[in-house]
Order: sequence, then structure tokens, then C-alpha cells
Amino acid sequence: MFGVLLSLASAAFFGLNNATLRRGVIKGTVLQAMAITVPFGVPVFAVIAAIMGGFEAMASWGLAPWIWMILAGLVHFVVGRFGNYKATQLLGSTLSTPIQQLSIILALLLAVVFLGENITLLNLIGIALVVVGPMMVVQRKKATTGTSTKKDFIPQYGPGLFWGGVCAFGYGTSPLFVALGIADGGIADSLGGLLVSYVAATVVVILWIIAIRQTGEVTGLDRGARGWFLLSALFVALSQLFRYVALAVAPVSVVVPIQRLSVVFRLIFNAILNRDHEVFDSWVVGSILLSVIGAVALAGDSATILTWIGLETHQSWLSHPLF
Repeated sequence: MFGVLLSLASAAFFGLNNATLRRGVIKGTVLQAMAITVPFGVPVFAVIAAIMGGFEAMASWGLAPWIWMILAGLVHFVVGRFGNYKATQLLGSTLSTPIQQLSIILALLLAVVFLGENITLLNLIGIALVVVGPMMVVQRKKATTGTSTKKDFIPQYGPGLFWGGVCAFGYGTSPLFVALGIADGGIADSLGGLLVSYVAATVVVILWIIAIRQTGEVTGLDRGARGWFLLSALFVALSQLFRYVALAVAPVSVVVPIQRLSVVFRLIFNAILNRDHEVFDSWVVGSILLSVIGAVALAGDSATILTWIGLETHQSWLSHPLF
């Protein structure tokens, strides 16, 4: 039960992080958000790694874990996060959600190819549901083309879908690098790796800002946007903390499906904080719910999920590996 509560807390903070980030990019830029949220993770996870043995674990690493964790940080916290922030700015948080859920499919496919994991019939059903989400977003665009709106926010579908795809690539690729970096290690190795990933990403972001000569833009950040970005950085750090503690006290098959509820919390918190800056209609809500169901079918343990929904008698064919 404790693990379930921790997983729910992690999911809630993930959703709250996204809602506060959405509020920040209304007046701030994506680069400004990156300049705050990425470096913020370094001192936070340095403390956590020190408490939970992360530094001791890193001391026993060879070269390979360092390389994989650095790559994971660059792909997830630079490429994926920039795509996430940009898609959120262009489409809004709710409308960008189904596109970003495609990262789960990519992560599964990479796990099958490089880690020898299997795909079941339940996984294929999950893939179909996740793919339907972006299709509904596109259909929503067609259905509302030419209609007037009283809201100030008008989604930019073309570039928004592109950056949502970039986000899906970054978030979908990084789990493979993390898995290869941790190998047979434990929670301490995971937290050490998370710190390494954040440090690598922070170095790249700082060099990026200096290279494009945008230090003035970052230092001239609107006070309100700065506050929202700091809240976003705090919430994402808390969500990661609860996630790792949950994984230490509960099975992955329990933690991962519950964490997918972060999408539902994203919808709730954005409805509270960003009602006038988001798109809420039947197309969006329907696509999000379908993507959540599909994500759970993909990320969770097949036997556990079938037991939850009362289909344990069909485990033999729904959870049997297809390839």
C-alpha cells in the first residue's frame, strides 16, 4: 500500500510539474525554462545520491555506465525536455499529451531489439490505443478548422506535432541508455546515474546558451515566469524522488502502471491552473484517456494488469510473448 501511495504522489507531481511549466512558457521562453529546470536538478539529486549511496555506487563503475548515463541525460533532459517544453508552448499541455505518449512505443521497441524483451498481445493492444491518441488530435484539428474561439490561446499544430515527436524520441530512447548503464545495479546506481545525467545535461545547456549568445535573454526572465519555472523544477524533482523510493518498496509491475496516471493529473491540474490557455474538449479528453489505457497496457506487467481487470483466465493468450 505504501508503494502505491508513493507512486500516486510521483504521478501527481509529474502532472503538477507540467501544469506549472505550461503557465511559465506563456510569458517565458523554452530556453529560459531549460536554463532553470535542468541545473536545478543537480544540487537536489546530489543530496539524494549522497544520502542513498549513489556516490559509493559510482565509485565502482567502469567506463560504460558513465557513457550510457551521460547519453541518457543528453537525450532525455536536453532533446526530450526541449521537445516537451516546445510542444507544450505551441499546443498546450493537454493537446500535446497524446503525441508525447508515443515515447512508450519507442521505448518498448528498443527494449525488444536491444534488451531481449518480449511483446505480448496485450502490448499490441496498448500500441494501437497509444497510436489512436495522436490520430484523434489530428482529427480534432480538422474538426475545428475555421471555427472561432473566445480563448486567447490558438494551438500551432504543425510545429507543435513536430516538437511533440522530438519529445517522444528523447523520452523513448533514454530508458534504453539508463537500462544499459544500470545493468545489474540497484537503486543507488540509479540515483548516481540520474545525477550524472543531470550534470551532463546542465553542462550542455550552459554551453548552448553561451554559444548562441542568449545569456541576456535568460537573465532577463520575467519574474512571474521565473517563479513558475522554479515550481516546475521543484515538482519534477519531487516526482523523481517519490518514483525511486516507490521502486525500492514496490514491484515495477505496480509502480509503472500507476505512474501513467500522471497524464490524468496533468489534465486535472491544467484545468485548474491554465483553463484559458489550454484546449479542453471531447477530442482531447478522449485521446488522453485512450493513451493512458494504452500506456498502462504497454508499461505494466501483463499478468498483474489482467488480474486487476478480472481477465486472469485469459492470461495464457493475452500475455503470451508473440516475438
